[in-house]
Amino acid sequence: MNLSKAALVALTTAAALTLTGCSTLLERNYTSITPHNSAPTAEGDPSVLRANSYQELVNALIYLINAGAQEGTIRLYLDSEEVESELEAACLEVVQEDPLGAYAVEHIKYSITSLVTYDEAQVALTYRRTPEQISSIVQATGVTAIRTELASVLTSFDTECVLRISYFDGDEDFIRELAAQAYYSTPVSALGMPELHIEVYPDSGQQRIVEILLTYPMERSELERRKQRVELWLEELTAPLADRVGDSLLFAAARSVLSSGTYDPEGGSTAYDLLETGSADSEGFSLALAALCQRLELSCRVARGTWNGQPHFWNVVQTGDGWRHLDLSALSDENLLFYTDRELSELGYVWNADDLPLCGPSDEGA
Repeated sequence: MNLSKAALVALTTAAALTLTGCSTLLERNYTSITPHNSAPTAEGDPSVLRANSYQELVNALIYLINAGAQEGTIRLYLDSEEVESELEAACLEVVQEDPLGAYAVEHIKYSITSLVTYDEAQVALTYRRTPEQISSIVQATGVTAIRTELASVLTSFDTECVLRISYFDGDEDFIRELAAQAYYSTPVSALGMPELHIEVYPDSGQQRIVEILLTYPMERSELERRKQRVELWLEELTAPLADRVGDSLLFAAARSVLSSGTYDPEGGSTAYDLLETGSADSEGFSLALAALCQRLELSCRVARGTWNGQPHFWNVVQTGDGWRHLDLSALSDENLLFYTDRELSELGYVWNADDLPLCGPSDEGA
């Protein structure tokens, strides 16, 4: 038997509570981890597990998977004459319903030897994930934690992200939306939204593993080159603004982006496009301003919605009067205007109010 004492002692699995209200609970960023059944070892042999019930048998198998064991021995003291069917059912449950089992295990084989007071199962596990993939799984609880991890992946142009999520009852669209939010929160690295291939393991349950594979529009080396070019450009734009603060700094930053190029609804959709070609669409302008504001430590977010029925991007910025909308693609250097929610809505803009801070008096919509 190859299971070490250290592995038997060190590993636990996450216990989750039933989710009863997605948005509220997901925004609470805490992690609750408690040990599974301790999968006690057999007397005198720390390399052999013991199961006195069906649930302890399931827990022992999960224990082996968490240890990365390729084989294991389990002594079965089950109050059942159908030991083999119990073991078969337990193996099936683990590879279909346990998050790590569903994600990592190809199949489990076993053989049973009947002894005087117990049955002994020799278990062989075949994995379809590498130890490196399994060890790279990140525990994430809450929308903010998921979005933060996705932002880190997008900033580094990584091609794979695997999250173990508690309190999760979302779907692929939910993950795609969080990925989009993460993308627009990292404007310097937003050089083309990658295609996402998402798998969730298992199909249902209190805790899930979400695998996200990312395919970028260009090679990582080119993405890194473009990111570095944008960072140098932002450094150039920042230098003349050192003596400004508050709204004066915000106005100057907006004018710096405006003076960098022209709005073209058919133009590129990144800050790099504005830098290199001298033109960009509304997405490119909003990302460029968000990137410059981040460098200047000004509060600025990319807003997504529609304008006169067409997809459109703009910014929401923190001013001395509170949060306001600012659309550089619809303005000129001499005509910098900030709008409240009501004012922008009257101009034909539509957006999801839950995605952005309130812009204007709290009673404006009354």
